[in-house]
Amino acid sequence: MNIYVELNQIIEYIENHLEEPIDYKELAKIMGVNEYTFQKIFSVICNISVTEYIRNRRLSNAGQDLFVKNEKIIDIAIKYQYNNPTAFSRAFQRFYGIKPSEVRRKPEKLKLYAKLHFEEKTEQSNSLDYKIIETDQMILYGKYKMTNNENIRVDAPKFYQEMKRKFGIPMYGMVEYKDKERESVKAYWALYNLPSKGLEKKMIPKSKWICIRVKSQEAKDIQKISNDFYNSFFYSFKYNFRDLPEIEYYHDEVTDFMIPIED
Repeated sequence: MNIYVELNQIIEYIENHLEEPIDYKELAKIMGVNEYTFQKIFSVICNISVTEYIRNRRLSNAGQDLFVKNEKIIDIAIKYQYNNPTAFSRAFQRFYGIKPSEVRRKPEKLKLYAKLHFEEKTEQSNSLDYKIIETDQMILYGKYKMTNNENIRVDAPKFYQEMKRKFGIPMYGMVEYKDKERESVKAYWALYNLPSKGLEKKMIPKSKWICIRVKSQEAKDIQKISNDFYNSFFYSFKYNFRDLPEIEYYHDEVTDFMIPIED
């Protein structure tokens, strides 16, 4: 099935259950993948985590309910799955910049977070050369640069060059994330296969990988392949994503972009 058809089904499911607990496993079933893989795909394609999307839709509706229906704050908090009015008030204030009690006095502060919708006839790329490889446990050595989603495209290549000057050409690059779904970047690693003074030890478990050959070691070319993979191809594979970082293996003037998958 077209991924955008499935995403529209997921959006409708969410919309119909905003006033109820939402089980991500049910959303993953619509896409035919596990919960972890679903959250990764949603985040990449929608440019927002499913958790944040659901929260924004609930708060968007909550603001309208408070203004139009003049309902009690505690009732609205419970209605949109907040455990108590305090937690709801904090989330509401972060979203709107005002307290729930100020809605009727400051209606100009209200905003709508629109329901997502996807054009189901969107054309997608239909060709990608890849292979499945399996690696034994790898013991690597390197250093990292703390970064985030906004800055990694600049920080990673800059840090790579710094490491190249200090320790020689890195063999691997790796992105470390703050969260299991890999939605928030934490650090970029430059890694070597031999120990050296000043480098930290990093263990990569035995795993299978989707391996895509990039005929370049330029950051912009690697980033393009990564974006193309997650936006056009990942959901077409019958594999589930594994909770390991992607690895970039630099060798022979090419880069092997490696995405971990479950057996």
